[in-house]
Amino acid sequence: MKNFTTILLIAISTTFFAQEYNLKKGYVAEGYDVVSYFSNTAEKGDTAYTAVFEGVKFKFVSKQNLETFKSTPKKYTPAYGGFCAYAVGAKAERVSINPETFEIRAGKLYLFYNAWGTNTFEMWQEEGAEQLKEKADKNWVKIKKEK
Repeated sequence: MKNFTTILLIAISTTFFAQEYNLKKGYVAEGYDVVSYFSNTAEKGDTAYTAVFEGVKFKFVSKQNLETFKSTPKKYTPAYGGFCAYAVGAKAERVSINPETFEIRAGKLYLFYNAWGTNTFEMWQEEGAEQLKEKADKNWVKIKKEK
């Protein structure tokens, strides 16, 4: 019975948190190393270095980055669950990202959509990143409640 309860709690928490994260390709940031972004590089993680935080999976390029993440995971977890920051701010929508289009702003990772001639990172900058960030912060609270 103890094992069943543990499995049930894990399943519930995984479902709860997974809805708050963009898990395209099964990992946050499509499997890119969220720690590497803070060195201004977008690097694909390796399945040899993975971690689970809030019921979702992250990949890293090295054991060092994995350990860095484990020490302060909230610092490295992308804003808005890894959905496009511009879309959350401008349209209150969850939109996938291009994991190579990102910004570190005030110590937080923001990811953006960039495909088919639309680069939302450029739009984020042109339309006023600070104002869009404020809108996105408010919109994200509403979006998470909509589950």
